[in-house]
Amino acid sequence: MAGLHRSSSSPTRNVLPPQELLDDLCSRFVLNVPQEDLQSFERILFLVEQAHWFYEDNSAEQNPLLKSLSLREFTSLMFNSCVALRPYIGHIDDIYKDFTSYKVRVPVSGAIILDESYEMCLLVKGWKAGAGWSFPRGKKNKDEEDHTCAIREVLEETGFDVSKLLKRDDYIEVTIGQQRVRLYIITGVKENTVFAPLTKKEISEISWHRLDELQPAGNDVISRGANGLKLFMVAPFLAPLKAWLSKPQPFASQKSETSTKGASMWKAKNGSSGVTTSTENPSTKPGSEIQPADAGPGKSFRNFRFDYAYILRSMEIAFSD
Repeated sequence: MAGLHRSSSSPTRNVLPPQELLDDLCSRFVLNVPQEDLQSFERILFLVEQAHWFYEDNSAEQNPLLKSLSLREFTSLMFNSCVALRPYIGHIDDIYKDFTSYKVRVPVSGAIILDESYEMCLLVKGWKAGAGWSFPRGKKNKDEEDHTCAIREVLEETGFDVSKLLKRDDYIEVTIGQQRVRLYIITGVKENTVFAPLTKKEISEISWHRLDELQPAGNDVISRGANGLKLFMVAPFLAPLKAWLSKPQPFASQKSETSTKGASMWKAKNGSSGVTTSTENPSTKPGSEIQPADAGPGKSFRNFRFDYAYILRSMEIAFSD
């Protein structure tokens, strides 16, 4: 008689967040914010993105049945569920498409961290499967100065505070696509420094790498280095960094024979699969008054002003039922 087979597989994550949870996320991240943050869909989508991070990092982790959602899926749920966003669900495709296009134009700031010998630099690897390496960096917050953003982003992605080492005049700035990226050059960091990201599901690995091994391989200058690493976000800085290093540098030490060359300083225990997160919160661009309902925001949603009075009326109606 054949024995009874019991599956030992973990429960499938296919349960969508309940309405109660979506209401809480809408109230916490969208409605209870300064009025100026509700004046454009750009700002609203960044708020929805913050709610998405919270859902993935907290709600979904605590409940193994809850489905892990892409930002697009989560945005659709929020617009369908939140009474203040529901009137605009018919335009969500245009809203989301323009939002993703806008995100790549938000200025980025970070740091190129060099060891005491100026021969090694610190790189971080993204969370998604197949992610490439980059210098720690991230998008600027509203009204945030470049050096302040760099300090914040490096701390979030590596756990290392560069505030006392950062010199405002020592930076490399390039434009990648439509995005300005400024990286401050931080020198003299010990190789045995302990690194670990402060954010969840954003960084899968932190490692020192020799600069001479990051040089582009052949004509493939924007994708892979001589060691095979994906260096799309690293390669544009290598030539100006080499020029900066060609100048006399003070206090450069000799390379230790016990160098941590290429060794991983930190690596996620559960691999690198999941939702990539970042801290981003660009400036608001106030627009004109709300468009007629039949016109909708369309491709020009950046000129749309969110109807804050409507939100308050909707909340009063919802809570009176």
